Amino acid sequence: MTATQTFRIPKRRRHVPAARQRIRKALADWGITGELADAVTLSANELVTNAVAHCRTSCAEVEVALTLDGPELLLEVTDPDRDRIPRPHDSDPDEECGRGLAIVAGLAEAWGHREKTYAKCVWARFTVAERLEGTHVPAGL
Repeated sequence: MTATQTFRIPKRRRHVPAARQRIRKALADWGITGELADAVTLSANELVTNAVAHCRTSCAEVEVALTLDGPELLLEVTDPDRDRIPRPHDSDPDEECGRGLAIVAGLAEAWGHREKTYAKCVWARFTVAERLEGTHVPAGL
């Protein structure tokens, strides 16, 4: 069975912590804690921050979706600026930003993006079964 948690936040930096909290709560409700929860939460933080920082559409909302489907967990962050495709950036050691996608690539099994009709979605996929050693995922999910 599949479980999904979806929510929207205004495209403002001050709402990024609220997105992190909602992700963490959804994961905990599904019995996902520890290293995997940390990896998903950090990835969500990076993808939501990128959407908020780089989306050029004014008064926009960012949609965050988590889907748990068997051994896979999919994180999707969608914003209405479909023409700004995410590209990894080689940051100099002195740069303070530009490492978000590299962090996501290092934490997730896979990541990518897809265009929608009026938006773009950046996603990251995690394998739950391999990381949940000894953790119980509630029946019915």
